Formats: sequence, C-alpha cells, structure tokens
Amino acid sequence: MSQDLPKAYQIFMDKYPSIWAAYDQLGATVHQQGPLDEKTRELVKLGLAVGSRQEGAVHSHARKALAAGASPEEIRQVALLAIPTVGFPTMMAALTWIEDELK
Repeated sequence: MSQDLPKAYQIFMDKYPSIWAAYDQLGATVHQQGPLDEKTRELVKLGLAVGSRQEGAVHSHARKALAAGASPEEIRQVALLAIPTVGFPTMMAALTWIEDELK
C-alpha cells in the first residue's frame, strides 16, 4: 500500500515509523467503529475533504469511493452538496479535482 501514497507520506513513514503506525492504527480503528459501510465512509471522507479544501484528500477519497463502489454521479453529488455550506468556489475547485479522478 505505501507505494500508492504520495512521496511526502512515504518519506514521513520512513522517518517516523512509530508515529505513522499509530496514525495508521487510529484510522483503521475509526473506520471500523459504527454501522457505515465502506462506500458510505469514503463518501463522508470525501465530503470532509471537499469542505476543508484539501486537494490531495479529495483526489484520494474520490479514488477510494470509486473503488468502494460509488458511482461517478454519487461522487459528483458530494461536491454539489457543498455549495450551500462551503460555497460555490470551494465546490468548483473540488469538482475539478474529482473530475481528474473520474477520467
């Protein structure tokens, strides 16, 4: 899996392996706490990434949502739902990042 991560993450993993292991374990643990299925979790994570304008995370969670079975229309709707909450410009930026992954 680490070969799929951005280079900065790989460098961090090599330099701080115990911190990475704790972070990775936390992520795995919170994903398993509760009733949401994988597709729903990835759509939620995508929405969080859109709202915080994290380009890398939008790319990552759009790919993960696709892999978990989300349709392109479902993924695009996540961006569209952001309009009344975080604004049109944020949605437009996120939608361009999502479209990069849907090509």
